[in-house]
Amino acid sequence: MRRAVFTAAVVAASVPLAPATAGAAVQAAEVCRIADPAVTEVSGLAVVPGGFLVENDSNPDPRRTRIFYLDEGCRVTRSVGYPTTARDPEDLAVDRSGTVWVADIGDNSPLMGGSGNRRSTIALWTLPRGAKSPKIHRLRYPDGEPRDAEALLIDGAGRPVIVTKEPGGEVYRLDTPLPTDNAEGAPLTLVGRFQPSRTGTANPLGVFGSALITGAAVSPDGTKAVVRTYSDAYEFDVTGGDVAAAITGGTPVVTPLPDEPQGEAIAYTADGNGFLTVSDQPGPVSIRHYPATRKASPEPAKPAPSSAAALPPPERPARQGRMALLVGAFGVVGLMLVAAAARYARRRR
Repeated sequence: MRRAVFTAAVVAASVPLAPATAGAAVQAAEVCRIADPAVTEVSGLAVVPGGFLVENDSNPDPRRTRIFYLDEGCRVTRSVGYPTTARDPEDLAVDRSGTVWVADIGDNSPLMGGSGNRRSTIALWTLPRGAKSPKIHRLRYPDGEPRDAEALLIDGAGRPVIVTKEPGGEVYRLDTPLPTDNAEGAPLTLVGRFQPSRTGTANPLGVFGSALITGAAVSPDGTKAVVRTYSDAYEFDVTGGDVAAAITGGTPVVTPLPDEPQGEAIAYTADGNGFLTVSDQPGPVSIRHYPATRKASPEPAKPAPSSAAALPPPERPARQGRMALLVGAFGVVGLMLVAAAARYARRRR
């Protein structure tokens, strides 16, 4: 993985985020280092009894797109493959029953270095405790249009919540029963949006990196949820298990995650008092630990719309708004520079 170099003026014009002050910088501690050559470009992370769970991002060799169990020293103890090809796994979650959820939801556009062969459905894979192979569950966005996403959360009712990657990420939830081995994707519901802030936290992609949503997690007790960008972790209080309401209507506390090579994964520690992160890059990579930044008196989450009908018309205006964010004052020139840098950073796509 190579770092992209963005022109500061282009990025500032392309991603006009609201100014914000992040929490005080904290020193990250290395938990352990993943050195097994089979584990590469980690995009998802979860904590399991006795260690960790990670997944490889998409790979030209489907046999290397696997789920890996690690011990507390980051040594691989076993791995699980997919019964059919997983197209682009991007996040992991473990629910209260111990079921592992894999978010096969990545779908880079040509602008972001993708092939242009966009997908009509996305997928979740579930691996219950003791199962030998995961099951697939196909979903689709309500307007049928493709989106790139890298963040999955499971709420208190067991419903999957997906946050798309672009600035002003859309938040979707499955409000119907989870289908299995289905051909047609079950429709997701647009619940709201999550808007990152201009924190100024150092990261390889600058302001652009502060805007892109790359991972999420729910605390073990279900009372907190975190959504991350390449630069920061945004933690929300969760009331009644309603994760979507928290991240679309709550006021987050921001923990800086500075200078991660390509920070895409986040998980809570087993006690819920800190975050674990790992970067999506080839070769040995470290799992890092950050203590969570907490306020003495957290602000309660604000009510969020419960369905797309309660929001402003989301589809065409939202897509036009996303393009305006990317193009900004530099128009086509800035767009081309951003695209070139993104392709350079994600050559694997």
